[in-house]
Amino acid sequence: MKQVKSFRSLISMLSTATVAGSMAFAGAPQEAKAQEYPSRAIAWVVPFTPGGITDTASRLVAKVLTENMGQSVVIENRSGAGGMIGTEYVARSAPDGYTWIYATQGTMASNPSLYKTLRYDPKKDFVPVRAMMATPTVLVVNADRPYKTVQELVEYAKKNPGKVNFGSAGPGTGTHLSAELFQAVAGIKMTHIPYKGSAPALNDLVGGAVDVMFDYPVSAGPHIRAGKLRALVMTGRSRLNSIPDVPTVAEAGFPGAEMTSWSGIMVPAGTPEPVVKRISDELGKALAHPEVQTYAETNGSTILKDVALEKFAAYLDAEMKLLADVVKRAGIEPK
Repeated sequence: MKQVKSFRSLISMLSTATVAGSMAFAGAPQEAKAQEYPSRAIAWVVPFTPGGITDTASRLVAKVLTENMGQSVVIENRSGAGGMIGTEYVARSAPDGYTWIYATQGTMASNPSLYKTLRYDPKKDFVPVRAMMATPTVLVVNADRPYKTVQELVEYAKKNPGKVNFGSAGPGTGTHLSAELFQAVAGIKMTHIPYKGSAPALNDLVGGAVDVMFDYPVSAGPHIRAGKLRALVMTGRSRLNSIPDVPTVAEAGFPGAEMTSWSGIMVPAGTPEPVVKRISDELGKALAHPEVQTYAETNGSTILKDVALEKFAAYLDAEMKLLADVVKRAGIEPK
């Protein structure tokens, strides 16, 4: 009997050891992958054309990441359909940490409310890694218009419903939705004139064909400094060093009209957690680099510090709800 009991004890010990060994082995590949990562070049997909602010910001950060990580972080421009082509491409890519998407307010937060059929799900198909920068819009008016403050503009618009027109870079863009949110908060109605891009809208604003516009500091700034446009208010939560005299919407008496166009990095769903954490940590270091900080300030952007992983996911949820409400208020029919 003693031999039988001893034999059973031995079998039990071996079984326990086998299970423990199997569990350790199961966890080993993920840990090993995280330790080895990255072992080859990383593709960072920017779903817009080269040369824009999204592209230039990405290339600068990618340069710093390449230096820090010891592997190339290569920008791939896959533009088209308002950023949806490149975004869908990454959603269908292998979840191994070697394909990133430059996520934006438009592709991840606005598009679900603007399109009936979206061939990717921002929450199901991606893992939020880390937010990068947020850029407010500035309400600029033609220098010849009579309203010299935002209060004067609102008063004029209330007395003349629909007579003030505003330009935008196109339906559903940040320049359009900023204007729609402001109108809702201020209780006014202006007439929307959509353009195919910010540049032609600004040209008509400077020329007098358009009354007002919500545009980004980097593109509106030269016209403001030249005296061709007057900046009345900006949609960020704090003033910008590049235009320190321009108040925020809250300071001007319109809290709730804050809106920024933001960017961040997301990866395909299923990417191992240790790899996601490594990317987040490396991106955090890159965003703290003096050259990146200077770039952000020069372009009127703010580095979104510590908006990573779960915080980035919560940030995305809040933005999706805000923009769904703005789209509904504006009466924009999904395409």
